[in-house]
Amino acid sequence: MDVRWKAWGFVGVQLGLIAGVLLLPRGDVWALPVTATRAAQVLSWIGLGIVGAGLLNLGASVSPLPLPVAGGALRIGGLFRFVRHPIYSGVIVWAVASAAGSGSIVVAACGVALVAWLSVKARWEEKRLAAHYPGYTEYAARTPRFVPLWRTR
Repeated sequence: MDVRWKAWGFVGVQLGLIAGVLLLPRGDVWALPVTATRAAQVLSWIGLGIVGAGLLNLGASVSPLPLPVAGGALRIGGLFRFVRHPIYSGVIVWAVASAAGSGSIVVAACGVALVAWLSVKARWEEKRLAAHYPGYTEYAARTPRFVPLWRTR
């Protein structure tokens, strides 16, 4: 299978899961206290803000596909100083906060699946970034994937 078809497959599943978190009906399986509901709403907006800032930081290298852009540059400044995938980080913050405030097991399941899917997608993308950008492996060794200061192997 062509690598671009796989890349579009990753994007398609991601968009489907985002649609699930965003569009599926809210439930009444649990209810958060008012303060927690407001905190979840604020975190949702913060997540979207992180997504926007990450897109701005990418500049001409922005693409919907998890592939290096021809003529693009390795970005290690801005939010990329703190995490390798700030856009994914923002989506994760948004999805977790939205799912927590939803009261719906189905929405929560979409949120959990989205976090897992982004982890798989990031690993797949990183193989291509390492092959494309000479300094990516060193950058990845010193920069966490999604959560600032969270060092993993």
